[in-house]
Amino acid sequence: MLFRPILTLLAASMAVSLVLAEPAAPVSPSATIPAAAAEAGKDVVHQLNNAFAKVFETVAPSVAIIEVIKKNDASDADPDDLFQEPLDDRNPPGMPRRRDPSRSEGSGFVVRADGYIVTNFHVVEGADKIQVKLRDGREFEGKVAGTDEKTDIAVIKIDAIDLPVVHFGNSDAVRVGEFAFAIGAPYNLDYTFTYGVISGKGRSKLFPTNNYAISDYIQTDASINPGNSGGPLCDIDGTVVGMNTLINGLNRGLGFAIPINMIKEISGELIAGHKIVRPWLGVAIQTLGENELVRDFLKTTEKGVFIGTIVHDAPASKTRLDVLDVVTQVDGVPVTTDSQLQREVLKKKVGQTVDLTVWREGQTLKIPVKTEEVPTDNVRPAFLRRGSIQPKAQDAGGLGLQIQDLSKEIADRFHLGVSTGVIVSDVAENSIADQQGIEPGDVITKVDKAPVSNVQSFRDAFAKADPHHGVLLHLNRKGDRTFAIVKPESP
Repeated sequence: MLFRPILTLLAASMAVSLVLAEPAAPVSPSATIPAAAAEAGKDVVHQLNNAFAKVFETVAPSVAIIEVIKKNDASDADPDDLFQEPLDDRNPPGMPRRRDPSRSEGSGFVVRADGYIVTNFHVVEGADKIQVKLRDGREFEGKVAGTDEKTDIAVIKIDAIDLPVVHFGNSDAVRVGEFAFAIGAPYNLDYTFTYGVISGKGRSKLFPTNNYAISDYIQTDASINPGNSGGPLCDIDGTVVGMNTLINGLNRGLGFAIPINMIKEISGELIAGHKIVRPWLGVAIQTLGENELVRDFLKTTEKGVFIGTIVHDAPASKTRLDVLDVVTQVDGVPVTTDSQLQREVLKKKVGQTVDLTVWREGQTLKIPVKTEEVPTDNVRPAFLRRGSIQPKAQDAGGLGLQIQDLSKEIADRFHLGVSTGVIVSDVAENSIADQQGIEPGDVITKVDKAPVSNVQSFRDAFAKADPHHGVLLHLNRKGDRTFAIVKPESP
């Protein structure tokens, strides 16, 4: 847009020269550009040039380079680690090869003048020693002041005062298409400055951690590589709008940043020494429009978020909520995507009751759920594996799975959390059941609406189901309630 007048003038001058029969002498096209227009274009380029440089000059003094040292153990060495130190070949013959402590670099930025620096949790995770280098050349030993693994945010404290602090922007106000700038230490190249644009907002489900995933990453095509983690993503005014944290492959222009509004909230709590607590319903959810199979099965045009799994002993398990309920409102606020539902729940306090408006088989229900704190430990006993149960099983309707009556001995032995139904003892690879995610150890408790108590009752209910519409299998998976929709192939 800024250069259009110049290009238009160029075209006009060329047209004039064509009608001149014999020009007195060759004329350079640039010579025909009015001096004022050329100077204006030059000024615009210089202004943009100066604006980019000003971003770096403003932000770089507040950027920290974080060197992390970890004591390595050969058993957990990662051969794909880009920062992995080479093995030491000086070991005596026949002895295990010794690894020096690994060193890696990440980035961070100063958020308080008295020495508090924000970075990614994965940058400092497992660190035995942290060295922090500032733009002015000073180096400090850093200590972790607080972490929040679920959002991948950590705060480091160094013993310093009067540090230059970044200026916070407003990530909610960031617009797609605006300039974006990243500063960090990719491949140990300290204070590398790259630019691009904001490519997207509200990117979700990129990096789930313990049943939690940030629902609104900022996407950018500014060049981000390993070592940029924890560094700032800035706008043209030099204010920080995010923290670079993820990339999708190298040199693909797909970088993602945690929004600064979330960082301000989490880092403030960590600096104050508070534990980060989040409300939790204990459901796995998905946007209805993203699952064609479920949408067609439910035969509804309702927009909303369907419940795919209800976690054992979670708040939702203590209510009338059921799998395939479609949530349309949270405390009266309409929700059409899983990210919207998550954001609405996260606004609540732990212990607060949330009213969910749900659609179920043509009826609208209002179901209250009292939130609890997100559990930190979701470890469960191992699932059954192929061969865990001795073969007494029978084929289940051409679905590619083997089932048998659920005995008390099996239920107790494998801590299944349910005592009635038929247990899946094996699933054939690439079968219908396998494609729908059914696993060995799942207990089928209902077929459509018919309860299942043994193999015969399963067969009876399955024979009455409509295979063209799809057959709904209610599953109990280690106490969690979930489902699968299967369409058996014709004989």
